[in-house]
Amino acid sequence: RGLEKGKRMADKQLSVKLVKSFIGSKSYQEKSVRGLGLSKIGQVVLVSDTPENRGMINKSIHLLEVN
Repeated sequence: RGLEKGKRMADKQLSVKLVKSFIGSKSYQEKSVRGLGLSKIGQVVLVSDTPENRGMINKSIHLLEVN
């Protein structure tokens, strides 16, 4: 049962857009943004809706736009 719930959650996708530069941010915030696959302002990526990705998004939410 637990695997089914986790699998369904991972099937969902989040659209993440970098709207602010991470220059001057803390290093862990830059690493989180890069870990999501973002490198340029305006770039949009689709990431799985997992607790790990949500954690990276929450670390640098002020730099991102999530849909």
